[in-house]
Amino acid sequence: MKITGSVALVTGANRGIGRHFTQQLLERGAAKVYATARNPERIDIPGVQALRLDITDPEQVAAAAAAASDVTLLINNAGISTWTNLVTGDLSRIRLEMDTHYYGTLSMVRAFAPVLGGNGGGAILNVLSAMSWFSYDGANAYGAAKAAAWSLTNGIRIELASQSTLVTGLHLGSADTDMMADYDGDKTDPADVVRAALDGIEARKLEVVADEWSAHIKASLAADPSAFYTAFGRG
Repeated sequence: MKITGSVALVTGANRGIGRHFTQQLLERGAAKVYATARNPERIDIPGVQALRLDITDPEQVAAAAAAASDVTLLINNAGISTWTNLVTGDLSRIRLEMDTHYYGTLSMVRAFAPVLGGNGGGAILNVLSAMSWFSYDGANAYGAAKAAAWSLTNGIRIELASQSTLVTGLHLGSADTDMMADYDGDKTDPADVVRAALDGIEARKLEVVADEWSAHIKASLAADPSAFYTAFGRG
């Protein structure tokens, strides 16, 4: 899978990591980039084709797939964080997390899988999280939704192998974006995250672990979870 000459579609392209994906795809020689957002008028990157897309709206997803029938690379980046817990949190906000990260991503995959297959296979990148692998008090709805999206990524990879579609999962910790503006800890440069992800696609990697924190979380999965949560201050 080569970025040069590809036709890419990026969801949530108006800001944050999605905006960096859009910019770097152009810099790497993508032939066309569809930059999508719920409010496409906020997309201000020259050289892209802006499309209106709310991934939780089936009609908009279908319209995007019809308009972008030449796509060879799908970047499922659109996301939301409601900072909601599972037991006491507002159920509508929990559903919004799942509707966006799981059902929205699945809707995009189902709509674009035939497009990619018809164009030779191509690739899908799902933007996941280190929180696919651990829980954090105050954001457990996000973690549950990203865990579901991780499982989705692994499942569709198997299902789309027969049409030669590469499916890559991107895991990252906190990036310096608007979504994490109120977080006081260390943050990764989103440009570095995107660079690692696009390098991973070209190398046909099934998984890209973008930072040391995500690598640490992944390594902890093989151990007793009490060790991680005690060290994390949640044991």
